[in-house]
Amino acid sequence: MSAISTSALTRLRRRERPATTKVREPLRDRMFMVVITIMLVVALLLVLAPLVFIVASSFSSAEAVNAGRVTFWPVDFSLHAYQVALSNSQVLQGYYNSLIYAVFGTLISVTLTVAIAYPLSRKTFFGRNVIMTLLIFTMLFSGGLIPTYMVVQDLGMLDTRWALLIPNAIGVWQVIIARTFFANSIPDELYEASMLDGAGGLRTLWSVVLPLSKPLLAVLALMYAIFQWNTYFDALVYLKDPGLYPLQIVLRNLLILNETRSGAQDLAQQMEQQQLAAVLRYALIVVSSLPVLLLYPFIARHFTKGVMVGAVKG
Repeated sequence: MSAISTSALTRLRRRERPATTKVREPLRDRMFMVVITIMLVVALLLVLAPLVFIVASSFSSAEAVNAGRVTFWPVDFSLHAYQVALSNSQVLQGYYNSLIYAVFGTLISVTLTVAIAYPLSRKTFFGRNVIMTLLIFTMLFSGGLIPTYMVVQDLGMLDTRWALLIPNAIGVWQVIIARTFFANSIPDELYEASMLDGAGGLRTLWSVVLPLSKPLLAVLALMYAIFQWNTYFDALVYLKDPGLYPLQIVLRNLLILNETRSGAQDLAQQMEQQQLAAVLRYALIVVSSLPVLLLYPFIARHFTKGVMVGAVKG
């Protein structure tokens, strides 16, 4: 009897439960999403196709690349181009220099950006609007190449690593992102609690603000690291010592100018003898892009969150 009453009670509850109706999107919205999806797929193919072609060509034989038989899959699989590229002393030295510029340049830039953006985000900082206006002014007007070169020369940084680390250490756009993040993502109650606990400005920044700013730090680190890794013009202007050249200058000398100084002559002769010019170019592109491609997946989550916070708030 109890079993019958239990089953009847269950059926009754099912009848009383309101039926869930699926909301159907309007036809216009569905058509809009279809168009957006198609556009994104086309954009993905346009970006992905050249990358796949470059990677496939770098792992193909020189004969297949020169004959145009490579599309999106390696033909006559070979690692000879990477062996030639990585055995050249200039390429290795340029790789080492670019790593130094990227690592230390990113540390210096992130530190200075946080140091200037944090006080500008505090409402109690006197003159913050004036300073912010002067910073934005530099985005529209600059001193020019020759005055900047003279300043770098007077500071004794010509033909040194500091010429690539200090002059462009702070980006105004990055300062704006950091200032917006600090002003809108850190509650004022945390600052007040820190003051009540006796913490000063630096202690609050180190113990409270920075631990809550991992997305921001990831955004700044990736932006500055990519800038330093791809640095080209500053090295071309300020550096004369081949031992200080970043990888981008080395690739320019080897692949565009066919420079024949020191070890580049042997590499050029080897490229001509073995017909490796085209495939070597693709291998060097992969080698130069590899660090950024390996770094991004580890900070992609923080990068996306930080960019959105800086974009929709403020």
